[in-house]
Amino acid sequence: MRFFTLRVLAVLLVSSLLTACGPKIYLANDFSAYAPKHKVVAVLPAAVTMELRPNQAKRTSAEQQRDVEFKTGLDFQERIYSWLLRRSQQQRGFTVQFQDIMQTNAKLRESGIPFEELRAHSPQELARILGVDAVLTTNVRTTKPMSDGAAIAVGVLVGAWGATNQANITVNIHETQEGKLLWKYDYLAAGSVGSSTENMVNALMRNASKKFPYAPKS
Repeated sequence: MRFFTLRVLAVLLVSSLLTACGPKIYLANDFSAYAPKHKVVAVLPAAVTMELRPNQAKRTSAEQQRDVEFKTGLDFQERIYSWLLRRSQQQRGFTVQFQDIMQTNAKLRESGIPFEELRAHSPQELARILGVDAVLTTNVRTTKPMSDGAAIAVGVLVGAWGATNQANITVNIHETQEGKLLWKYDYLAAGSVGSSTENMVNALMRNASKKFPYAPKS
């Protein structure tokens, strides 16, 4: 009986830990009032922050780090957009279209806003510049570069970072008229999943798609 009780407690403890580590999702109560009006959503370059350890920071210049964060942000943008595009072509698809990221980035350049300064501007302002109904923004905090090429770019040995990575990812959707946050998805990628942007985006979007707000109702 005692063994059975301990076993049950262990199962409950593991279940609670798994639940605590799961994605956190917010959906605005009045999202249904906005969704029918939305036709086009833009996917912005991700805002990436690499949190270097002291010994790693010594081998990496600020310029190298900014360059890797910038390129990783564009990689996230491309992979998220491609994932959404592929999903849009499936039978159920989405109720909105996604602006071509080449057009998105061209409009951002024409506006005179450098990519590294996107965080200094509100989603509402960026959405109006892009001429879309809503914008999807992504914030990534990672503990190492997400590819061998990125590690080499910052002048460190890949082995010094370890084989795995951890990244905290937040995906937001803001609408254009009032800049209101409609959807927020917090996700923790760890282990081998965090070893590349491809693996990370695939894991992120597989999970997020189950609760993606523009998915048609059954």
